[in-house]
Amino acid sequence: MSTNVLYITYDGLLEPLGQSQVLRYLEKLSDSYTIYLISFEKARDWQNVLERQKIQEKVDAHQIHWIPLRYHKSPSALATTYDLFQGITVALFIAVTRRIKIVHARSYVPSVIALVLKKLLRTKFIFDMRGFWADERVDGGIWPVNSQLYHLAKWFEKQFLLNADHTVSLTEAAISEISKFEYLQNKKLNFSCIRTCTDLDIFSPENESVNNHKQTNNLVIGYIGSISNWYLFSDVLKFIYFLYSIDKDLVSKFIIVTRTDHQIVREIINQSKVNLLSIEITSSDYQGISDIIRQMNLGIFFRKPAYSNLACAPTRLGEFLACGIPCVTNDGVGDMTQIIEQEKVGVILRSFDESAMRKAAEEILELLQDEHLSQRCRAAAIKYFSLEEGVKDYQNIYQQLVNE
Repeated sequence: MSTNVLYITYDGLLEPLGQSQVLRYLEKLSDSYTIYLISFEKARDWQNVLERQKIQEKVDAHQIHWIPLRYHKSPSALATTYDLFQGITVALFIAVTRRIKIVHARSYVPSVIALVLKKLLRTKFIFDMRGFWADERVDGGIWPVNSQLYHLAKWFEKQFLLNADHTVSLTEAAISEISKFEYLQNKKLNFSCIRTCTDLDIFSPENESVNNHKQTNNLVIGYIGSISNWYLFSDVLKFIYFLYSIDKDLVSKFIIVTRTDHQIVREIINQSKVNLLSIEITSSDYQGISDIIRQMNLGIFFRKPAYSNLACAPTRLGEFLACGIPCVTNDGVGDMTQIIEQEKVGVILRSFDESAMRKAAEEILELLQDEHLSQRCRAAAIKYFSLEEGVKDYQNIYQQLVNE
């Protein structure tokens, strides 16, 4: 008889992130375990009936028992409290009636639910932390650093780390930082680093031999993801301008894939110096993103420098590299600097001043001349971001907890 696992995610399964970072794992884990999945779906996504049917067919095909709940956004604290109440109620019912052995909680809000179940029912608790959530909200300007919400979230973080049967981090940098926490000294820590993995069958180079070197005289630059306070889109535009200033005929196209309102994106671009370039703003479901990436030569994304970035592993890095596309990004974000520089698959921007940007622009143009670059990108994706390896790591964690 297979072990029953309850997986809880505050991200919706109808979102691209939910499909790449939740569903793709669970489809494979369902071969060995009976999976019950609670997700919190946003109203806009839920209205897409065709997408809902497509996801339902996928979970049914893998015998995953999906329980979608409605996500509530505002007012923030009350909305989250309500979501927690409904989540705890539903999770308790599932845990009791389906004899759940393991509760796998993705990030902090689901971990509150998992902690309640552990205390009441003694289920095994996996804290899949996904980042320093409380610090992200402070660094992102959502909460004041001394707010009651921040201190409450940090208190819960402490409870998660002290009570979890296993903790999963996206980065080795975060594990190193957490090991220094005073309240964890002399405690036995069960940690694993499992990065934001990429399905290497979906995200693959145009040419399977991975010798698809693309010439820099027809440079197609790509940006994937939200245009938010966290991701410094204006600095991406500045960097592209430096590439453009080196050779006006160099950059042929800039492709932006985002769910952010396209008119807002267009207004930001119109205020920049790159508005003369050929620019395509689009959106895509999870399956279509790889086809768009294959049109590119270079991926660029910058994340706001902050303490919480130690625990961050942007999904887009693995997806770009898996398609054989090098990246330019900034220092201080999880393990990205180590991976990119060690594997020689891109350039790290050390600061956002003009001299640093110009230097990085010159470095990436030189790197793009390397005929083995695409091969190294693909090899780095296999080494660090393989979905198959990530699933094996989760299977090992599940099996350890079952055997205890």
